Parts: sequence; C-alpha cells; structure tokens
Amino acid sequence: MSLAATPGTGPNTFPIPVIRKRPARAAWAELPQDRTLVMGILNVTADSFSDGGRYLNADDAINHGLELVRAGADIIDVGGESTRPGADFVPQEEELARVLPVVTALVATGAVVSVDTTHVETARACIKAGAHLINDVSGLTHEPGMPELIAETGVPYVLMHRRGDQQSMDSLADYADTVADVTAELLQLRDRFVAAGVKPEQIILDPGVGFAKNAAQNWELLGATEHFASLGHRLLVGTSRKRFLGSLLQDQGLPSDPLDRDAATAATTALGARAGAWAVRVHDVAASRDAVRVASAWGQGGKA
Repeated sequence: MSLAATPGTGPNTFPIPVIRKRPARAAWAELPQDRTLVMGILNVTADSFSDGGRYLNADDAINHGLELVRAGADIIDVGGESTRPGADFVPQEEELARVLPVVTALVATGAVVSVDTTHVETARACIKAGAHLINDVSGLTHEPGMPELIAETGVPYVLMHRRGDQQSMDSLADYADTVADVTAELLQLRDRFVAAGVKPEQIILDPGVGFAKNAAQNWELLGATEHFASLGHRLLVGTSRKRFLGSLLQDQGLPSDPLDRDAATAATTALGARAGAWAVRVHDVAASRDAVRVASAWGQGGKA
C-alpha cells in the first residue's frame, strides 16, 4: 500500500473513522443491538454487476471502505469474486491477493470487517488478519472444511441458501413451495455446521435473495422475512440493486440500470428492518441507514 493510500494520510484519502484504539474483536462486540445494522458492500472485483472494476485496486478499495464507514456502515463486507449469475470463477489465490490487503488495512482502522468468500483458505487468512465475520454464499455447495474452520475460530458466519454456483444456479430455481423449501434446505445446512461444532449463536441466516430464485420467488422470500427472523438465528437480507428490483422498475416504465435501483433498495431495507432483519447488505449505505432510522422511529411511535 502506498503512503498516500494509508488510511488517514495523504490528500486523497478519508480520515480514519475510528479514533479510539481497541482490539479487533471488541469492535464486533460493540455493534448496536437495538436496530438493524447496515453492511456496506465493497467489491474488489473486475466483474461485479453494479460496480465491477471500480475498486479492484487495493488503494481505491481501502479508501472506498473508509467512505462507507463515514456514510454510516456498521460492517464492511469485502469480496474478491463476483457471485452474480454467470460470473467467471476466480482462483482462490487471486481472490485472497485482492482482499487480504484491504481487510488488513480496514481492520487496522477499527472498522468491523466481513469477508465475502466461499473459500476456506481465504476465510482462514482473513480471520487471522482480524476479519470479524465470514459471509459465505456457497449454500448447499460449501467447501469441505468450512464448518470445521468456523467451529475452530468461533467467528460469526453467514450461512446463505443457494443451489449450485454462479454459473448453474439460474437453472435450479425450481421449488414446490419457495419459503418452505428454502427453510428446510437452510436448516439442514445449519445442522451440518452445528454437528461440526459451530455454536448456534455464531450462525447468521440468509435466505439468498437472487441466488437460484426468480423474481417472484424473491418477493415470496422477502414477504416471509418475519418467518426467517423467527428461526432462532440472526437474519441478513441482501437485495441491493439486484435484477428483480430492476425488473419491477422496468415493468413500471422506470430506469432499470443497477445504479438506478437504490431507492427501491432503501424501501426493502425499511421493510426488512421492520420485519426483524439483523442486518441488510447494501451498496448505498447512506440511503439504507436513513431507511433503518425511519423503520426504528415507525416501530417506536416516532420516539427513535
């Protein structure tokens, strides 16, 4: 990392958002407990559907991560491989080379950092570097050794529902009952991790909106947010700029480009927060942070 890109130094960087020194794990423990959290997306990728290539350079990624914190993100989710439908696979070594410098630098500022990876060795290295959370979208196809790593390290783990991988999942969106089938498969997956020694309180569920689901199925899952939040684990919801929002807007004659979907995303944040989501994963942090405030005030009769 160049001096100009070091967090808090140089003319083109953002001030360090966390001044008080604290152990990396303490930052996780100090996350708010009284509202839905906002997880900011940081794609260190060349081909993500919304911002691919913008933050592939480590310096740019670090600075954008700090910008997300300044905008109000509670957690920064760093990923080095696009998982959009049809995306190419990235070798694990390349993924790690992309994300590890970014994770290390952001943890050093006191930011709470999640790592979006399906690879055991990337997760292991990033946990060693201080990452607080592993966000694994691999679903039913998780790598051997991931349950054991999560049990060994004790870090929180997002367990998401997905059938297949980014190149096959669109062909697997066949459900007799979307909510019931996703629930059953998600809990079976949960049981595999618990059997390996992962504590139930480590597990955060994600129904996998957009992963092996079509637009109608995504809306069914979102309509069942309260159900998923009642399964005994924290719940992460990820809708940001996804194509089912683009389809909805296009049907109404509105722009459907990913960058034009932030208002719709904020609406899902407010609804998800009211329905009990532990966190939402978004690109536009400021809009969703406002949406969380609105949902909290609404729920407390305007006293939030």
